[in-house]
Amino acid sequence: MVGTDGKNSNHGGIEFPNTFLLELATMMEDDARAVHWYRKAAEQGHPLAQYNLGFMYDRGEEIPEDDAMAVRWYREAAGQGYAGAQYNLGFVYDRGEGVPEDDAWAVHWFRKVAEQGFAGAQYILGVMYARGEGIPEDLVQAYAWFSVAAAQGHDDAQKVKERIAKEMTSAGISDAQKLSREYREAYVSNVGE
Repeated sequence: MVGTDGKNSNHGGIEFPNTFLLELATMMEDDARAVHWYRKAAEQGHPLAQYNLGFMYDRGEEIPEDDAMAVRWYREAAGQGYAGAQYNLGFVYDRGEGVPEDDAWAVHWFRKVAEQGFAGAQYILGVMYARGEGIPEDLVQAYAWFSVAAAQGHDDAQKVKERIAKEMTSAGISDAQKLSREYREAYVSNVGE
């Protein structure tokens, strides 16, 4: 259990910093032992360990593939704001792996990551708006998210933005450009913070 002071107190009274178990798992050359230490750190609430354990279950790396366990650990890390877990939860819900397929929940998780400044999630959110998947179709929103992703160098975002602009009115494009500026100011500056 991690105390309020951020110390781990489950090792016979020896207190280790909360990151110790994660660092130990990362250094392991024996993958089975690494899983053991990731699990210990994850159970103590370390979001990177929770994400890594979820990823290992998701991919079946060194432990049997188990979509439900992957979702469990992704949710734990995502609940603490860990962007990688939030991003993977978006895919889990989009594909229905370990949970019922639910595009609205996929949008929820992709939006959380997009708002943290991640171009891949911004692009996917644009796609979901353009297709009306999990959210009502909205080309203005799609254009804005593609613009933000393109501003961060996402390869396909600019091309798709130009393609959907052909389906929009000039007033719609004007609204989308205004929204794009707002999103760039709010969400591009968050990258790496």
